[in-house]
Amino acid sequence: MESKKEDVRRKHIRLHMEGALTARDKVGVQDFVLLDAYTSESAFVDNLRKRFNENLIYTYIGTLLVSVNPYQELGIYTVSQMELYQGVNFFELPPHVYAIADNAYRMMCSELNNHFILISGESGAGKTEASKKILQYFAVTCPMTQSLQIARDRLLLSNPVLEAFGNARTLRNDNSSRFGKYMDIQFDFQGIPVGGHIISYLIEKSRVVYQNQGERNFHIFYQLLAGGEEERLAFLGLERDPQLYKYLSQGHCAKESSINDKNDWKTVSNAFSVIDFTEADLENLFGIIASVLHLGNIGFEEDDQGCATIPDTHEIKWIAKLLGVHPADLLEALTHRKIEAKTEEVICPLTLELSVYARDAMAKAVYGRTFTWLVNKINSSLVNKDFTRKTVIGLLDIYGFEVFDKNGFEQFCINYCNEKLQQLLIERTLKAEQAEYEMEGIEWEPIKYFNNKIICDLVEERHKGIISILDEECIRPGPATDLSFLEKLEEKVGKHAHFETRKLAGPKGRKRIGWMEFRLLHYAGEVTYCTKGFLEKNNDLLYRHLKEVLCKSKNVILRECFLRAELENRRRPPTVGTQFKNSLSSLLEILISKEPSYIRCIKPNDRKEPSKFDDFLIRHQIKYLGLMEHLRVRRAGFAYRRKYEHFLQRYKSLCPDTWPHWHGPPAEGVERLINYMGYKPEEYKLGKTKIFIRFPRTLFATEDALEFCKHQLVARIQATYKSCLGRREYVKKRQAAIKLEAHWRGALARKAIQRRKWAVRIIRKFIKGFISRNKPLCPDNEEFIVFVRKNYILNLRYHLPKTVLDKSWLRPPGILENMQQKVVTSEIFRGRKDGYTESLNQPFANSRINEGDINPKVLQLISHEKIQYGVPVIKYDRKGFKARQRQLILTQKAAYVVELAKIKQKIEYSALKGVSTSNLRDGILVIHVSPEDKQKGDAVLQCGHMFEAVTKLVMLVKKENIVNVVQGSLQFFISPGKEGTIVFDTGPEEQIYKNKNGQLTVVSVRRKS
Repeated sequence: MESKKEDVRRKHIRLHMEGALTARDKVGVQDFVLLDAYTSESAFVDNLRKRFNENLIYTYIGTLLVSVNPYQELGIYTVSQMELYQGVNFFELPPHVYAIADNAYRMMCSELNNHFILISGESGAGKTEASKKILQYFAVTCPMTQSLQIARDRLLLSNPVLEAFGNARTLRNDNSSRFGKYMDIQFDFQGIPVGGHIISYLIEKSRVVYQNQGERNFHIFYQLLAGGEEERLAFLGLERDPQLYKYLSQGHCAKESSINDKNDWKTVSNAFSVIDFTEADLENLFGIIASVLHLGNIGFEEDDQGCATIPDTHEIKWIAKLLGVHPADLLEALTHRKIEAKTEEVICPLTLELSVYARDAMAKAVYGRTFTWLVNKINSSLVNKDFTRKTVIGLLDIYGFEVFDKNGFEQFCINYCNEKLQQLLIERTLKAEQAEYEMEGIEWEPIKYFNNKIICDLVEERHKGIISILDEECIRPGPATDLSFLEKLEEKVGKHAHFETRKLAGPKGRKRIGWMEFRLLHYAGEVTYCTKGFLEKNNDLLYRHLKEVLCKSKNVILRECFLRAELENRRRPPTVGTQFKNSLSSLLEILISKEPSYIRCIKPNDRKEPSKFDDFLIRHQIKYLGLMEHLRVRRAGFAYRRKYEHFLQRYKSLCPDTWPHWHGPPAEGVERLINYMGYKPEEYKLGKTKIFIRFPRTLFATEDALEFCKHQLVARIQATYKSCLGRREYVKKRQAAIKLEAHWRGALARKAIQRRKWAVRIIRKFIKGFISRNKPLCPDNEEFIVFVRKNYILNLRYHLPKTVLDKSWLRPPGILENMQQKVVTSEIFRGRKDGYTESLNQPFANSRINEGDINPKVLQLISHEKIQYGVPVIKYDRKGFKARQRQLILTQKAAYVVELAKIKQKIEYSALKGVSTSNLRDGILVIHVSPEDKQKGDAVLQCGHMFEAVTKLVMLVKKENIVNVVQGSLQFFISPGKEGTIVFDTGPEEQIYKNKNGQLTVVSVRRKS
């Protein structure tokens, strides 16, 4: 029975293993070594494309990382990502630049040896960004002390400074590094970064004086003009417009929308302060930068003898001021050349062409040496003064293989550098493979590969190489030209298998090579170089006369760059090619002494567009980065290797003998496991500590079998766990039900109590409202009145008059008499007087004066009458219009104007002739009386509750149309035969006064409706 089950299990594993590779086709493999068709470039590109389309930009070739620039933010560089990769085995997580950095750091700490990470690729492929990410990873994840934080900050901020002075916009990249950079990060015995050192290689000085269409000079020139303070620019004699400077405007793209020079200036300025540049250093440094711009604007003219002159010396004066040299000396050095004979010096005038050459040579020399000084200055700020033994991780951000339509001296040097680095990569990879095989006791099978030493020798061999021939041509007497150099190459290396010119090529090849060109067959393919400018760029000579002027400079930086010892040394300085060859040789010595890691950067398209994958461009880069060659070397033996412990720990569930625990030696456990899985002898080898698997499909099948077993194991674990959870859940539910019932009963009781309390509050509130129903509206009676009003309106719908003329409306309750009064107010004032609309929402009061506010004597005098309403008013005398405080008291029969204990005027309703008021916002009302009935005249009053007072008066008088709303003015009765006038007007503020004509003028503020 057991054997049948085991057979079924084996059959399931076999079926799953046969279809293992299909699921992996969606996102490709994360290590190119696991490609079955590893010799196929199409398979390589296809795997790269699958991963790129899924935003998986990193892929391994063994321990080499291939990085494709996504041209967008992917959110994979967060602090949490850094922590995820920290201290994790190299192949445990997906490929990432952090895995390379962490592996180098852990190996350095555990083995106390030095490492380097070589980053290469085309311009725009993301080399500079990759080096920044590695620096940021070390800054965040390495242990740090407060005192060493400055060293860390200086390491990080050295990047923006070097980018400003060494990077520029090219047709391929907005931030292209125009120099090679090697940075050593020094760590102490605890793994804390304590210092660093930077070496620069071959800065592109020719860019200072010339840029191609669509390209810019170095960033610092534009940043200084865009972001520099006005005082600094004035001191340097500069204007903000870069178009004014010849050295900045040749590419016709001085201002680029994708580059924010102003913000970049702030970053660089901040970096200068952290890196410990003094104000004097910055003054001297920017003085040199400004002098280069002024140099480019020097204009030369030819005199009658064909010699160069400078008619306008404005720029000369600025340069002399900024560099601290004498203007006359500088002027002479730019237009004359000093030639030394045996015993005397002769000064010869220069032609126009040679003067331009001298000017440009000076600009290039000054900028190039200043850049070297800048690197040394940064190094001095990074140096660690503790001389105990340090371990280092080097970062080499170097230009990748370059092939343009026109390739010159710079591309020749860059591609020579890449030849040397490719040679190192292949040798180190082969050496590492061979060492591992020998250590594991597995037979080493020699691997065939292209050994590019033959090309390196063609370029660098002493006395026979291209650089030596170029140097000879530069120093030989007689007229040496680029063409004579090409002829010398044909003579000396013309028979070399990897060298070709138009003269030496066959009939087909001649058409593709110009008369001034030669072709080299590099490891990555053919490259044609134009010899035009080779001699001039290799010489890079600065006339002695100009050197003498610069050696006398008062600028501290220039004095360090141009030493007087140079003038005393009569030997010819080494050429650029020789300097580069020597520095490259030194670099390789540094790299050979360290353990390597490699990052190859690829750009997916030329337009910097996200999600666009250009197959042709990718293939071109794969070829020139030597990735297929590297993969072939890695795959010549076994595709996969793992320590027995790790392999057994991962796959032990596939065999009953090793699951769940294997107690014997790991090697025996692995052997039993692979025998059970049915590995064929040609598919694997067993070493001393590792298993080696030859074919990726074998590994994939094992991995997929593991996935199948995981599902079975998970199902079994789930079943057991679910039953346990079910029992636990039942007990929990029972306890919860008991507790819920108790709480629910308590909740219901509390709810009932709350409802009773609420009912008591409501009843108490309505009783209070009923008691205080006749008082003015207040919190005590507000809800009661609203309730009564609502009920009245609801009842009204059933008792509406049958016709329009029927006025028998349902009588409102007493507390709603306000509504009747508001109706009367509406009939009198609506549309006739300003302020009526605002008064609608103000309820009328029964009285504005309490009985306690009325003098007892007055109450005694009118005790036979019931007071209906009272309000404070201001009475204006009929003759002098003097304002006096009074009370207006309305009874059932008469209106009384009261002053303290006296009744000043009694107006019986029968004698009331009418009431007048204006159409404006004032509170003036005039109560007219019949002249024949009264000795006193009309009462002129001002009331704060005018609408309310008039309405109450009208309702008590019970006469129709007694209120007259006037415009402009009104007449009132003073005494028999004598009348007065009140004039109503509007103005910016309210006023009441007697005008020159003896009339009472009332000014109101008219508000916008």
